[in-house]
Amino acid sequence: MMEQKQLLKQMVDFQKTTVTNSFNMMQMMQTRSEKMMDMFMNQSCWFSEKWKDVFSPWRKAYEEGWQSFRQSVNENIEKMENHVNKV
Repeated sequence: MMEQKQLLKQMVDFQKTTVTNSFNMMQMMQTRSEKMMDMFMNQSCWFSEKWKDVFSPWRKAYEEGWQSFRQSVNENIEKMENHVNKV
């Protein structure tokens, strides 16, 4: 029984590490994409302020959705860890 509990704990720890690393990678890619888009918009003479104002709410909505999703996943991983520790 102890081996099964330890194995389950290792699996949850692995999942947590994998999810954390994946989120960090996605966040890094998003940040770099935003910087590239900002550079593109600022350097393009045909890209008006009107269009820049269109992208701002999209970016904000994405960020809010991303944070909500990340928080939800982290809460559920914490619930799994708590459940495993009770077993």
